[in-house]
Amino acid sequence: MGLAFKVNEKLLPEQMAEVFRLSGLKRPHNDLERMEKMIDQADILISCWDGGRVVGVARAITDYCYCCYLSDLAVVQEYQKKNIGKELVELLQQTLGDQVAIVLLSSEEALTFYPQIGFEAATNAFRIARKH
Repeated sequence: MGLAFKVNEKLLPEQMAEVFRLSGLKRPHNDLERMEKMIDQADILISCWDGGRVVGVARAITDYCYCCYLSDLAVVQEYQKKNIGKELVELLQQTLGDQVAIVLLSSEEALTFYPQIGFEAATNAFRIARKH
């Protein structure tokens, strides 16, 4: 059985938490209540499944007409380097259409990954960090 990609398939908080934990992405995976809110409040949630197991997630906030913030792109480590992240981003682009720009904040570990799948580095970004 091959991998299946699904747009806006309902995920359980435990499933998304496991992807974050096993991907190495720093997210509050121990806080399942927060995970549930992250799922419920996302505008787009694209997932990659290997049978009944979720192995990749792209979670985004968007207005569907001008901009999209790709908050999370995570792939379980044993599934990395199989183009899953690239496919998740391509499905996000297809879902949004050509009028929508996608922006994200990269972890240090992924700085070389994003240019390989079509992202351009931006020097004009600012943020106010969360306190917890």
